[in-house]
Amino acid sequence: MSRNEQQGKARNEQWNTLVDWADAAEEQVLPLFLKLDKIAERNQWKVIQAFQKYKVSDFHFNGSTGYGYNDSGRETLDLVYAEVFGAEAALVRPHFVSGTHTISCALFGLLRPGDELLYITGRPYDTLHKVIGKPGDGTGSLQDFGIGYKEAELLADGSVDWQGVEAKLTERTKVIGIQRSRGYDWRSSFTVADIAEMVRKIKAIRPDVMVFVDNCYGEFTEELEPTEVGVDLMAGSLIKNPGGGLAPTGGYVAGTKHAVELTAYRLTAPGIGGEVGATLGTLRSMYQGLFMAPHIVGQALRGSVFAAAIFERLGFESSPRPEAIRTDLIQAVRFAEPEQLIAFVQGIQHAAAVDAHVNPEPWDMPGYEHPVIMAAGTFMQGGSLELSADAPIREPYIAYMQGGLTYAHVKFGVLNALHTLAERKLIVIKPYTT
Repeated sequence: MSRNEQQGKARNEQWNTLVDWADAAEEQVLPLFLKLDKIAERNQWKVIQAFQKYKVSDFHFNGSTGYGYNDSGRETLDLVYAEVFGAEAALVRPHFVSGTHTISCALFGLLRPGDELLYITGRPYDTLHKVIGKPGDGTGSLQDFGIGYKEAELLADGSVDWQGVEAKLTERTKVIGIQRSRGYDWRSSFTVADIAEMVRKIKAIRPDVMVFVDNCYGEFTEELEPTEVGVDLMAGSLIKNPGGGLAPTGGYVAGTKHAVELTAYRLTAPGIGGEVGATLGTLRSMYQGLFMAPHIVGQALRGSVFAAAIFERLGFESSPRPEAIRTDLIQAVRFAEPEQLIAFVQGIQHAAAVDAHVNPEPWDMPGYEHPVIMAAGTFMQGGSLELSADAPIREPYIAYMQGGLTYAHVKFGVLNALHTLAERKLIVIKPYTT
């Protein structure tokens, strides 16, 4: 047998061993899959009923050009989103270029010079650090415009430090910020029930303060959304959950009519708001993406639960655990060294249908404070409802995996990533035994 034949046989044996581990993990989590399917089903009904209430028809998909006046498809999509999310109003636009841009518009819309923003869930996601900025940084950040900023670190168990929050609240505090997902942290993501309790406590202390939620990665993971439990405004990206893998770009805000209107004035201009904005052929994919979103999110969640189960069986520390309540798409796994982290992310990339031949490397990505490696073999550039993974190259060495348009793709991606680690002799995978 030639050297190449020997290597090929060894690779096949390693893959078959991983499949044995995968079969055992899958059998373990089948009851959890049924619970996720029920959530997807209820959210699917909610979306369909919203479409029906506002009589969505094919003419709503036509879009507009120029100023986009009287774009009935755009206006109806806003109404559908508001209905689905249990909000007074919504603004859904392809003109939001990312989740960070959408959140930035929301915060600049709600806050004025002299006001203060207080994040009660610790340091927000890396890309928001430049939005918050520093006083006098000359970038047009929040603090550059004289808007104060504070954050309350979470307690050791990942819960809100209410004593710390009360100590940092001042008369200037205008907006309380909550990040639903874990971001680049090891903490658990916050459930909608957690957020409901935060709102209750905040409003008891300061009824006049507005509560804002970064809802990225959270939509349709539970049966309720933050705006259904008293949040004044939430924001998200259409190339994440609510775009269903079909929306080519865009973002949304949903909440009270006043808060949404203030955000619209920031996106366009005061006095114009959401009354203009050509949709340029994007509406069909935005409607159909929303229709598909509950099912696709369910597929991605199945993948995350499977990943948690096989990681745990193979001795990795990952979060959340398989049986945990899922409130976002993200599955985090901790590695001992940067080489393992990089190999894992590269293995996810090599399992893609698009750009599988590309080998991602860490780089200084705009908006991030450390070199970041990203696996993004996606149909929509940066679409993180599709299977993707990313990690800052810093201790602790944690990879954050999310998304998957089909469960089968997530399963294949996880196995390929583990296979890559084994091939590079960065981990040892022993034969499966019951």
